[in-house]
This record gives sequence, C-alpha cells and structure tokens, in this order.
Amino acid sequence: MLKGAVFDMDGLMFDTERLVYENWQQMMDSLGYPYDLEFFKLTIGKRKKEVEQIYLSRFGKDFPYWELADRCRNIYVERVSREGIPVKKGLYEILSFLKDKNVKIALATSTSRRTTELNLRSAEVYEYFDALVCADEVKNGKPHPEVFLTAAKKLGLPSEECAAFEDSINGIKSAFAANMITVMVPDFLQPSDEIIPMINYLFDDLSQAVEMKEWQQ
Repeated sequence: MLKGAVFDMDGLMFDTERLVYENWQQMMDSLGYPYDLEFFKLTIGKRKKEVEQIYLSRFGKDFPYWELADRCRNIYVERVSREGIPVKKGLYEILSFLKDKNVKIALATSTSRRTTELNLRSAEVYEYFDALVCADEVKNGKPHPEVFLTAAKKLGLPSEECAAFEDSINGIKSAFAANMITVMVPDFLQPSDEIIPMINYLFDDLSQAVEMKEWQQ
C-alpha cells in the first residue's frame, strides 16, 4: 500500500500554465516579439534559470528575460488575487480521499515558495500538505529526481512508497528516476513516446486516481 503522494502544482493542480502563457503572449505581442503557444510549451516544467536560456537562445543575449518574468509574475499575482486560482478538475476529490486514507501528501514544484503558497492558500488547500518542496529549495530541477526524493524524505517515507502526480514530460522523468509510482494527468503536453513506458497511470483528471489499486492493498 502506498503511504505517500507527491504532487506537482502548475498544470496539474491548477490551470496556471494557461494564465502564465496568456500573460507572456500579451507582453511579447506588445513588445513586438514573435511568440506562440508552441514556444511557451518549451518552458513547461522547467525552472526559471533554464527558461531564461530558452528565451535567450530564441531572442538573443540582450533579451530582458528577468525584467519580463518579474512583470509577468506581478500580473499573475494581481489576477489570482482578483479572480482566485483556477483549480483543475478532481483536485479536491483526490486530496480529500488521500486524507481519509491517512496518506501523507507533499508538493514538489518548479515554482518559487512565495508563489506556491499564494496558489495553495488561494485554492484553500494549503492545510492538506504535510510538506512542500519548491524550486528555490533544491539544487537540481526536473527531470533530475532531487525534488521528488526530497519530498519523500520530508514525509519520512521511502520514495518507492509514494505516488507522484505530474502533468509534464520532465516531471514524469523526475518521478520515474525517483522510483515512485507515476501518475500523469496531461495539460498542455501529451506523453511522448519516450516517457510512455515510465507512466504507471494515465488519467484525464485527478479524481480518477482514487481507483488506483495501490491505495487498496
């Protein structure tokens, strides 16, 4: 029986990838840079230092990535504060189910702690989590397994006794390398041929995960 569950956040728990994309698209359009969803998808599941290199490679070494990233975050915070966080289908159901089963719950995200806490409190799910591991607390980003291994350690569990919930390709690679049961609920990115063998469960929404046999054993 699995004793722990480790969740990614953006694109899995919350529909935040869409918000971030819309903010970047509007900014880039206003500045005259060519931009589209396919380019944005290259940045999903990566930490900001990695994303910076993607932007510099496309738009040149003088591209003001950090200035625009800060502007994007300010727009994001204002929007979430005004409208609330868009919650993905099945989130409340799976979190309540896991709590009822006494499964320990952690978060393993490529987002900073300040934004992570903003999101969790906005959705009123902060209290469900026994541990948080954010981008600024680990050395290596996904697909390295460090963030998932750290989450398991914070829960006091071996990684093989945890399920990892992800929506991104890098996230599945990270969870697989950490030797967790992998659960993918795709958002912008569908599973590639490379990661299909790494996925234990593929669901349309989080609520379907209550049927996993590992909770019942």
